[in-house]
Amino acid sequence: MTHIYLDYAATTPLHPQVIHAMTDVMEHLHGNPSSIHHDGRLVKYRLSQARDAVAAGIGAQGNEIIFTSGGTEADNLAIKGLARAYQDKGRHIITSRVEHKAIAASCEWLEQMGFKVTRLETDQYGIVAPETLQKALRPDTILVSLIWVNNELGSINRIRELGEIVHEHGAIFHADAVQALGKIPIDVANLPVDAISLSAHKIYGPKGVGALWLRKGVALNALISGGAQESNHRGGTENLTGIVGFAAAVELMRQDFNQHTREMATLITKLESKLVELPGIQVNTHPEWRAPGILNFSIANIDGESLFINLDRAGVAISNGSACSSGAQQPSEILAAIGLSKDLARATLRVSIGRGTTSDEMESFVGILKNEIHKLQNTDRNRRVSA
Repeated sequence: MTHIYLDYAATTPLHPQVIHAMTDVMEHLHGNPSSIHHDGRLVKYRLSQARDAVAAGIGAQGNEIIFTSGGTEADNLAIKGLARAYQDKGRHIITSRVEHKAIAASCEWLEQMGFKVTRLETDQYGIVAPETLQKALRPDTILVSLIWVNNELGSINRIRELGEIVHEHGAIFHADAVQALGKIPIDVANLPVDAISLSAHKIYGPKGVGALWLRKGVALNALISGGAQESNHRGGTENLTGIVGFAAAVELMRQDFNQHTREMATLITKLESKLVELPGIQVNTHPEWRAPGILNFSIANIDGESLFINLDRAGVAISNGSACSSGAQQPSEILAAIGLSKDLARATLRVSIGRGTTSDEMESFVGILKNEIHKLQNTDRNRRVSA
């Protein structure tokens, strides 16, 4: 049976190098890094090595990395922790309408706590215009949080330009870089950002581990109380196995970053050139400001739910750009925010590729998609004739 995995933006498979690194930890390192005896010191040293490795992947220092249970916790820690740390200076926060649910839900929680939140509109590709951000800033704005690479659309916000505006105003700038890591270069030392969220399982690392990079000198209130781990920013014994896996994934990313991203960009460009030949195709990813490996497109006049089910049956693992709630398909809030109708949002697919994706698989996918669209169109035509 055909099996084509096109959902790398959702999660990536563990790379063999990552598995090897994690297995080594599980077999040989059993101490608690907070213990002062020999076994504890060995684990603490390995933890420090991993911290430095993750930091090196984004141009940071090891002491600026706070390990978390994943991107969602990192986003929560950033939004809630930064807002509470700076609330004496103001209680206004700016974000956008196309953020990951972790950011959106954290901002909603802050509203319940009395904070004011402005949600910026974007263009048709989910990109925030610098002038839109500039107009939204207020004297009491303390925090701006914007997604770097959109998880559904693959479009890239111009973080440097946006960050310069935020810093000129005197506010803190957080960027959700979960989808950016491994797709575009990140050098926080030379960017006007104060915090970024990261996740291991988007770059062939394990699920259940992520990080928040926090620039030295920026205040942050902890979410999880307990011990003094992670420089008092997150209580609880560190997940060394997952953290070492994260570090191995970052090291793998750095080994062939340019080659890997070029290959993904080439495959996506070829795929797009074939897709736009099909009738009713609308590409929702920005034509220039886009991350390699992600292409979001909608298909007009198609039953999106049926298409998604049929592609799954045909062996294609792909996201339809919508969230499923209680078994009922709901249009994505991000797709609605960029102006798509409910029907078009339901008929939207996100192709995301990665290591192992081949040109032959792309060709097969196009063939399968054409066939499924044709079948659905014929079914719809027959229904209208029968009616």
